[in-house]
Amino acid sequence: NIRNDDCVDGNPKLILGLIWTIILNFEISHDAEGQASAKATLIDWAKRATRGYKGVDVKNFTSSFRNGMAFNAIIHRFRPDIIDYDTLVPENAEENLERAFSVAEEQLGIPRLLDVED
Repeated sequence: NIRNDDCVDGNPKLILGLIWTIILNFEISHDAEGQASAKATLIDWAKRATRGYKGVDVKNFTSSFRNGMAFNAIIHRFRPDIIDYDTLVPENAEENLERAFSVAEEQLGIPRLLDVED
């Protein structure tokens, strides 16, 4: 749960989580025009980005990303020079997640919004 002091202290994980929840509520969940929701569109994009990668079968935002292979595959698709995908083992979930999150932060400048434990 986010508290007032989290915002005042500038806790980026909680603030971004709150913003994402607001977006989900007002933009993604309410698709009155029959268009594909943003959530479904993002899943479709992740499916296309990871197509052909061993150990990856994107179907949802939970179990499909749990072992870290999908995160690494997405990074590898666009920057194969910074992830050696062929060395990853699906059973090493914590190591895979740590690698993806670290590379995203250090090499791509993407803030680390998740910890391996999340």
